[in-house]
Amino acid sequence: MSGQHPAPRGIDAPTPADVSLFEEGGVYVLRSQEGMALYRYDLDVDGKSHCVAVCARRWPAFLASAGATAAVGEWQTIARGGDRQWSFRGRPVYTCSQDSPGTQAGDGIDGVWHVLRP
Repeated sequence: MSGQHPAPRGIDAPTPADVSLFEEGGVYVLRSQEGMALYRYDLDVDGKSHCVAVCARRWPAFLASAGATAAVGEWQTIARGGDRQWSFRGRPVYTCSQDSPGTQAGDGIDGVWHVLRP
């Protein structure tokens, strides 16, 4: 992971405090504050999470921290049980249980999981 860098011109959209922009080999990736890659799921087409049970264990929901603002730019929170899950551009956001900080092993899995990029 190359590290957190100021966004270049045109990639300066607001993000929640829970999210960081990292530059990795000339590509910008959205990650949690802990460096975990953030993902979207192609089957989440209606603003609701369709990743439950076994799916949710492999792809944990990216939850808003306590006190987080419910909407920041293209980011909003959605209800997930008693928690609030972040969504980006209307799609719920996840992490991957196979990742560690700085990796993105989940990108492209089954052709329906994609790392978030601004």
